[in-house]
Amino acid sequence: MKLEGKIAVVTGVSHGIGLATVNILLGKGMKVAGWGRKAPDLKHENFHFIECDVRYAESVQRAFDQTIYQLGSHVSVLVNNAGLGISGLLEEQNIEDWHTMFDTNVHGLFYCTRSVIPGMKEMEEGHIINISSIAGTTGVESMSGYCGTKYAVRGISQALYKEVRNYGVKVTCIFPGSVDTNFFDNFENVTSRENMMRPEDIASTILHALESHPNYHHVEIEVRPLMPKGKIQK
Repeated sequence: MKLEGKIAVVTGVSHGIGLATVNILLGKGMKVAGWGRKAPDLKHENFHFIECDVRYAESVQRAFDQTIYQLGSHVSVLVNNAGLGISGLLEEQNIEDWHTMFDTNVHGLFYCTRSVIPGMKEMEEGHIINISSIAGTTGVESMSGYCGTKYAVRGISQALYKEVRNYGVKVTCIFPGSVDTNFFDNFENVTSRENMMRPEDIASTILHALESHPNYHHVEIEVRPLMPKGKIQK
């Protein structure tokens, strides 16, 4: 897809992968609507922050309406990045935390995606990027709730791409390993952040998928740090 002048929506833009993705898309000449609960420290003529809590359908609808009003036309790119993980053994998991993860990671993705699909179909062009996780391909102890949400993202992505592919719309699901973001701020014993991937690395993967030939479709992409524990000490 040629990106210059087209409209992108990125969720969860205050920092990390979302902010890195906004910056790389702005560099390609896109008009970017950043949906989130907190504005990033970013000033750019083509960046428009729109307050949005993806857990709530009405908040997403307001953000979508504002995006079309401010930027015009249809959304060509949606990056479903907003998400969070809260650790805990299943039988000890706080019910509110469980619902927060599913409301954000799964229901939020649903609300955002359904808002942009009609316009993409009309244009016969569009690309939806869903950020899952390695936790969406394999279980992780004490992360059953988070794994459940990310497996759901994979299942939704697999079904959706088959629904929209004949309209010229792509759906790509990305499964990152550990990325040095605020995701790990509330996890104890995380000491190897210098060996994690950078948010910019994931943003570059997103860009690669977006700029591919119209008939070339990245369905799933798994990315990991090469040496998550650092070099072997000889």
